[in-house]
Amino acid sequence: MLAHRPGLPSPRRLTVTGALLAALCLLTALPSAAATAPPRGSAYLGIGVLAHDGRAAGAPAPAAVTQTEGVDVSGHQGNVDWATLWNSGVKWAYTKATEGTYYTNPYFAQQYNGSYAIGMIRGAYHFATPDTTSGATQANYFVDHGGGWSRDGKTLPGVLDIEWNPYGAACYGKTQSAMVSWISDFLATYRARTGRDAVIYTATSWWTQCTGNYAGFGSTNPLWIARYASAPGTLPAGWAFHTMWQYTSSGPTVGDHDKFNGALDRVQALANG
Repeated sequence: MLAHRPGLPSPRRLTVTGALLAALCLLTALPSAAATAPPRGSAYLGIGVLAHDGRAAGAPAPAAVTQTEGVDVSGHQGNVDWATLWNSGVKWAYTKATEGTYYTNPYFAQQYNGSYAIGMIRGAYHFATPDTTSGATQANYFVDHGGGWSRDGKTLPGVLDIEWNPYGAACYGKTQSAMVSWISDFLATYRARTGRDAVIYTATSWWTQCTGNYAGFGSTNPLWIARYASAPGTLPAGWAFHTMWQYTSSGPTVGDHDKFNGALDRVQALANG
């Protein structure tokens, strides 16, 4: 046994200190619940894209057809300065209305009505939580809380935001076939309530993982593809083209920025149905 020299920490003290340091390192390395699961209701269009399917941000490549700039906002943006967005070239907008059956955006009226008043063509979106209630229940909740449609030439059909689960398992604990059934339930109910086919917002990698790259919605439901890069990339099965593209979460003005795959008259055509 080594003799202890006066003035130096004892071997026992060194051992205890080392154990405490190791425990502290372990605790700081473990992710907290707050870091991995944000509060319910705080999700927004594209919350999982950068984390799961992110690409290097960059200016979109020149398009073969004219594209129309848009923006999407949620409660995170609070009261939006729509005049500034309009003057920057944004001509259409989507606002988060609901999530699950437990959340409505407290800024919805200012965002939804404000974009309309400035001259934009606007619509509402629903953040889906397939692990909480049925597709039909959530579609009804969406329509009842701002997600409806009217043939006024300035209201776009509602959007089903179906993407990574920020609160738990990526596919909400559902098999691929069960996820397709949930989405079908939502879409059928939305159409029955409004007379319009909802837009589907998703990312190709999530769609492949969680629906098995199901191809059955491409002929009826417009696609809003999420990919933060210079091009939309490969689309999910069933869609030959995208209608909208969310290309960045860090645009020059408030909100996520998007391109409509066509000139303004095509945005108006989608609004008119």
